[in-house]
Amino acid sequence: MFKIMLALHLLAAIFAIGPLVGASTTAARSLRTGDADGAAKSARTLRIYGIASVVVVIFGFGLMSAKAPWDKSKNVADFGDLWIWLSVLLWAVAVALVLGVLTPSLEKASGILQEGGVVDSLKGRVAASGGIVGLIFAGIVFLMVYQPGK
Repeated sequence: MFKIMLALHLLAAIFAIGPLVGASTTAARSLRTGDADGAAKSARTLRIYGIASVVVVIFGFGLMSAKAPWDKSKNVADFGDLWIWLSVLLWAVAVALVLGVLTPSLEKASGILQEGGVVDSLKGRVAASGGIVGLIFAGIVFLMVYQPGK
């Protein structure tokens, strides 16, 4: 069961978190070029993959509760482990940024650009939010690999 859950968790991370980070870190490009359609597509992509990232967490909890192959009397991890709860907290912050700041800002910018307006005030917010999301997920990968406190 461990190997199946590990494979599902990793696949979900690659196919959900990868595009989420990619879209969030490049979303500001459409605002710099004045591409209203690109901003709308980025917002849609971020919303879809932000919601889909829940699957990664679900498989992560499944993996965490699987029996450890190195010690069949123990589970792989416990929610009380620092690296687990901190990863979940960081994931929640990243998804909140994506769905609460980045996506609405891109949707607003798309509307303004379609009307021929200027979105200079939104460029920094989108770029900063996207960069922070990328850094948060890099931190989560570090926590998953290093497992501090274990």
